[in-house]
Amino acid sequence: MFTMGAKLEGESWETSRMKDPKKMGEKIEKNQHQLVFTFEKRKGKPVTLVGRFFLSVNEKKEVLKLLKKKLGCGGTIKEEWIEIQGDKKEKIIEVLEADGWKFRKK
Repeated sequence: MFTMGAKLEGESWETSRMKDPKKMGEKIEKNQHQLVFTFEKRKGKPVTLVGRFFLSVNEKKEVLKLLKKKLGCGGTIKEEWIEIQGDKKEKIIEVLEADGWKFRKK
């Protein structure tokens, strides 16, 4: 007899591809993050997004506080992303590299 598809019997299924720390409930050290940037315009104003931060809420707030203080701009936290007002990618890289963060190279 020929059957196609996965066998979904039982109550747990192991997936070896699950590497997302958020789903696994893990926190990552700052030197192991590989942060990426996106740039958006909202209502005509530029916004730089930096992420994904897999940290506790308090640790994300500390990073946001550091960036806002060094860059002299506003910002907020949305899920794993930090949003900074303005097009400040180069300055964000300088500040975070000095603090020990790593970035995904293009």
